[in-house]
Amino acid sequence: MTVTVRDLRPDARADLEGFARVRHLALPFMLFTPDSVAYDLTHMHPDAHYRPLVAVEDGEVIGTAQVHLVHDSPEPGQGNVNVYVHPERTRRGAGGLLVRAAEEHLAARGATKLFAWVLDEPDNRAFAERHGYRASRSAHFLRLDLAHGTLPPLQDPPPGVELRKGSDYADDPRPLFELDAETTADEPSDVDFQFTDYEAWLAETWRHPLFSPELTSVAVVDGRPAAFTLARTDGATRYGTAMTGTARACRGRGLAKLAKNDSLHRARAAGFTEAFTGNDTGNGPMIAINKWFGYEICATEVRYVRELG
Repeated sequence: MTVTVRDLRPDARADLEGFARVRHLALPFMLFTPDSVAYDLTHMHPDAHYRPLVAVEDGEVIGTAQVHLVHDSPEPGQGNVNVYVHPERTRRGAGGLLVRAAEEHLAARGATKLFAWVLDEPDNRAFAERHGYRASRSAHFLRLDLAHGTLPPLQDPPPGVELRKGSDYADDPRPLFELDAETTADEPSDVDFQFTDYEAWLAETWRHPLFSPELTSVAVVDGRPAAFTLARTDGATRYGTAMTGTARACRGRGLAKLAKNDSLHRARAAGFTEAFTGNDTGNGPMIAINKWFGYEICATEVRYVRELG
């Protein structure tokens, strides 16, 4: 059968379901649903020039690519190319076709440096290196069994600290945006980010269909959010934390651990059975916190970089 690559069609349910299915099979540690795939396509910032691609064989989606410029970085010319192929449909040329189409799209829009996450497995790494990418930093995926695992007991907040839900900020989420921007800026990464566009954050984070304001937990000090865990769910059994962080002035007080424990307990009570998160391998403090909760590393991915020129 011939493999072809084309744009994802947001009005074709089969495309959306196929994209989400391939991502789930190839990357079961992250949350994707057909609705979240459609939302990303229609709500990502226009400066990202987001272009999701699918590889199709005999009418079946067998490969996917998320392709966009890193528009919220102070360094111009950076792009992301994340390609995943159905584990039972590899070695058909889908990956190579997706990479070529992605690189052409980004190069035409001024990208000079491309980043790609690759699962830390020999075939995947060899594929990236054959296409001119070199290994950079790495990160872990972690999983926690909420159905059968034992969470640390809930603790009362220390004096002067209050726990709130993300939904308590429904009328004005800007304080959470400011905290997210500060903590994201300090995340270990080979790409610098600057969250300065509040409206884009509302569209891409706060209103995202996977985001759960009810399960997001916020530790508040002196009336201001000081630490938080931003929760996402697939609406069924899977829960994930997209970000956990503490304001610089409040670090070292255990507030992130307090907020995350609160969120995990409420997620389990709501019927979620699996919890997922991710950590840069150099982020020792957060890895230690997640191990304290009982998370176990279930996979590792490597960031690959290619300079265009």
